[in-house]
Amino acid sequence: MLKYIELPKANIAFKLSENINNDFTLVFLHDSLGCIELWRDFPVKLAKAANCNYLVYDRQGYGKSSGFSYTQRSNNYLEDEADILYELLSELNINKPILFGHSDGGSIALIAASKYNQLIKAVICEGAHIFVEDITIKSILDAKEQFLKSNLKSKLEKYHSEKTDAMFLAWVDKWTSPEFRNWNIEHFLSNIQCPVLVIQGEKDEFGSLAQVNGIINQTKLAEMHIVADTYHNPHKENPDLLIDYFLSFIRKIKTP
Repeated sequence: MLKYIELPKANIAFKLSENINNDFTLVFLHDSLGCIELWRDFPVKLAKAANCNYLVYDRQGYGKSSGFSYTQRSNNYLEDEADILYELLSELNINKPILFGHSDGGSIALIAASKYNQLIKAVICEGAHIFVEDITIKSILDAKEQFLKSNLKSKLEKYHSEKTDAMFLAWVDKWTSPEFRNWNIEHFLSNIQCPVLVIQGEKDEFGSLAQVNGIINQTKLAEMHIVADTYHNPHKENPDLLIDYFLSFIRKIKTP
């Protein structure tokens, strides 16, 4: 059941599992064009397999949440979203979160685990970025071309309605701007205290393995899986294999 919570910067739409208990809660952070619905049934399947609670939500400007609280996206927008995530977890009294972040959501998860390292119990980041690469910019520009010339826009409107243009252009304009070229969150990584599982598709069109290596080399408790013959969405392209990886990782965390 979809619920809403009013935070200082946005009215956030979310779904929270009914059987809340004192165990871990998997918190799903969507990508730069995503939302609750675009996760499909993956959060429920993973939470059920791992015997965890789950929280999945739309960030400001996405899905069923309210529009952006800003008129122009700043270079620090992902850090701002990590702060909003902390507010959301606090309001919902979620004390043992395991963050599962995809793409932008993965970057947000890493920042949150650094800034709020006494709260976050583990991070699973899939296709996360810690700096800007040429391959990322090229794929974003390719997506812009599809948005302008194909049915991509109408597909996204099914999920983001009247927010679609603002959401898409905020992503494209920021990532391809000259001032964002030097964006880098590596300085956050050494402060992460929790275990980190890094997932990336072997053929990820939005980032190279330099992203993975950067995370692995600069966090204390990190492990990785490179998923063969997959692109930027391994949880959609090979969900069963991904669930196996995640279950192994989560079992280690849950073992006293």
